[in-house]
Amino acid sequence: MATPSPKSRNKASSAKPPNAVQEPAHNIWLAGLGALASAQANAQSEGTKAFEALVKQGMEMQERSQALAKQQWAEAAQRIGELTTGASGSTGSWDRLGGIFEGRVARALANLGMPSTEEIKQLTRRVEALERALQPSGTVGPEAANTVTPKPRRNARRAS
Repeated sequence: MATPSPKSRNKASSAKPPNAVQEPAHNIWLAGLGALASAQANAQSEGTKAFEALVKQGMEMQERSQALAKQQWAEAAQRIGELTTGASGSTGSWDRLGGIFEGRVARALANLGMPSTEEIKQLTRRVEALERALQPSGTVGPEAANTVTPKPRRNARRAS
């Protein structure tokens, strides 16, 4: 028996893909070529009849897709209208959004080491209590300790 020559082996291997992963893709390609050949044969035999049928199918498909797009556009416009009506009609959602924003700002300031409003109020009360405790009984309030009036400033520039 004669062994096949290397050239005939290369032709046989090029007809089939080298691995099983490419084989289904290659089969799909071959099926597409077969469909194209069949369509060309039908087009030649039936001529313009097949072409007109394809044009008609394309027009029907276009009309259906346009109708579907218009329907979806109308539904989206209706939903947006409902959302904007609901948002402008109720201030509760805006108040809630403002509360969320204020909470996030407060957390960010706390992370930076800034005291909260309540902490500042507590510190102010403690300072006032300390001032009252340190104050001699004859003075009226913290304003009495600051009786020094500031001197008026002189203008640094002279008029020419």
